[in-house]
Amino acid sequence: MNRLKDATSPYLLQHAGNPVDWWEWSAEAFAEARRRDVPVLLSVGYAACHWCHVMAHQSFEDGETARLMNEMFVNVKVDREERPDIDAVYMEATQAMTGQGGWPMTVFMTPDGHPFYCGTYFPRRQFQALLQAVHKAWTEQRDEVVGQGQQVVAALTSRGTGLTGGEVPGPERLAHAVKVLAQSYDTARGGFGGAPKFPPSMALEFLLRHHARTGDAEALAMAGHTLEAMARGGMYDQLGGGFARYSVDAHWVVPHFEKMLYDNALLARVYAHWWRLTGSPFARRVALETCDWMLRDLWTPEGGLASALDADSEGVEGKYYVWTPEQLREVLGEDDGAYAERLFEVTGTFEHGTSVLQLLRDPDDPERYERVRTLLLEARAHRVPPARDDKVVAAWNGLAIAALAECGALFDRPDLVRAAEDVARLLIDVHERDGRLVRTSRGGAAGDNAGVLEDYADVAEGLLALHGVTGDPAHMRLAGELLNTVLERFEDGEGGFYDTADDAERLFRRPQDPTDNAAPSGQFAAAGALLSFAALTGSDWHRQAAEAALGPVGPLAEKHARFAGWGLAVAEAHAAGPVEIAIIGGRDDERTRALHRTALMSPAPGAVVSVGEPGAEGVPLLEGREPVDGAPAAYVCRMFTCRLPVTTPAELTRELRGQLD
Repeated sequence: MNRLKDATSPYLLQHAGNPVDWWEWSAEAFAEARRRDVPVLLSVGYAACHWCHVMAHQSFEDGETARLMNEMFVNVKVDREERPDIDAVYMEATQAMTGQGGWPMTVFMTPDGHPFYCGTYFPRRQFQALLQAVHKAWTEQRDEVVGQGQQVVAALTSRGTGLTGGEVPGPERLAHAVKVLAQSYDTARGGFGGAPKFPPSMALEFLLRHHARTGDAEALAMAGHTLEAMARGGMYDQLGGGFARYSVDAHWVVPHFEKMLYDNALLARVYAHWWRLTGSPFARRVALETCDWMLRDLWTPEGGLASALDADSEGVEGKYYVWTPEQLREVLGEDDGAYAERLFEVTGTFEHGTSVLQLLRDPDDPERYERVRTLLLEARAHRVPPARDDKVVAAWNGLAIAALAECGALFDRPDLVRAAEDVARLLIDVHERDGRLVRTSRGGAAGDNAGVLEDYADVAEGLLALHGVTGDPAHMRLAGELLNTVLERFEDGEGGFYDTADDAERLFRRPQDPTDNAAPSGQFAAAGALLSFAALTGSDWHRQAAEAALGPVGPLAEKHARFAGWGLAVAEAHAAGPVEIAIIGGRDDERTRALHRTALMSPAPGAVVSVGEPGAEGVPLLEGREPVDGAPAAYVCRMFTCRLPVTTPAELTRELRGQLD
């Protein structure tokens, strides 16, 4: 066992038995490189990464490769999910030097942390040759190698994002962003661009919000087509619910089988919002199945949600999920097996005659379908499951809080709301101290990795959504503390935010990227939470910070709207107000509950909701609001300017519709 045996990251622990003399990222590792006068070899990946496993089996478990690595380098392993700051700066170097990036990421650097050669996955023989070539260059051309590292650092540190300043996109720019998305829209299969296809969660949220505000039919059609295509294809687990990371083809058929918490939290919320707009039973089913999958397969004993499920089981990608016609008949018998073969498109869509399951049409016989699905799910439970990365990441659990709370409220599932409260409690008890967050925990013990911008922003977003559902002012207060830390510790002085706090570990470059990737960028997520908090409190400070953070959205959306999806969604909320809905009445009064549900059903982009007893304190939006003639009342406001209160769901619905006209 090497040094990683004491790590808390499941990814690092996967490498604890390697013959490689791994170090965790630390000052001691770089001091050892200086003492030995050798370069540092940095390998970055994550537990559910298929090609990380391949490189580990081929190279890091190979004695000869390990011998070369140990003799020539100090070898450092990093879990990108624990240290997104390290991943960000060295991925930027990798992309600058090679034109592409990915994981595993392989970086050779000086003992000062300056990268001079970067790449991703290397097969064993190629990797061995590379190790020897880098060693030769280090020993025979040291000045040139060190100079190259210095040049890379100088080039990267001298360039900014190019995305500072600007105004919040107004209605015309938001409408133009829909047209930009339409240019890359796959009219035949849904989604944007070609293979591989990733779930465009943030862009879909923007399209739904834009339709809600403007009635744009094209926006709703693109969103609805994509949402249906994704959930009918093989990327969606037709038996157990939940989405795989992406589809390797343009038809949403064959997934890359890893299942990530952040994808599923984002998608559950988007499907719920699609249902809220359209009433689609399909959207409701997918949203609830995705929530149920999160709670069934990712729930931890401490009350949080684990990060991911691996793509592989028994060393084979997708083995847990795929089926042959013979396997179907073995479980179901001849008649139902043939039925399942037709229904789920078991036609050899994957490897070695196996198929991922699709559901391209609704079953004609729902009762038979449910019986078959249940039997297959029970049979699959006896297979060897994929490994689980059971660390709790603050940001992703924040996204899950929002999804669980909203789905629980919209679909009358109080168990989902309770789960959201449990997750929030874990984050408060384990991850938060005096307005500061740690990024990860495992087994109820906090890690030593400081929270980054997305942690603060996504946890605040989740707490504000939970406040809207429960009315608990403590959730709003803590969200405010986290957002104050964002404003005090992360601001860049030009209206944007760095991804790390001002007292975080210094790398060769302080990471900053306002663009969305697999999840909302920290900057746009912060903008959304700041705007919601301002709507609940009337704080100009937070609203102005949100508006400044949205400055890059317009220029970015001109050509790359997919990478500004969450910024565009927040800009839609800004264009709509956002609408503020205050509900005053007894919590046990059915009339209060009816008004509250009506408020939560509003599709107004980014609408904030708060509910409380008469005389409630702690939420400025509720202060001074009173029942009407003893009856619970709803106040619909913008910028704390409120219309006359209403007392019935029908009146409230008319008021809210009027805000969108």
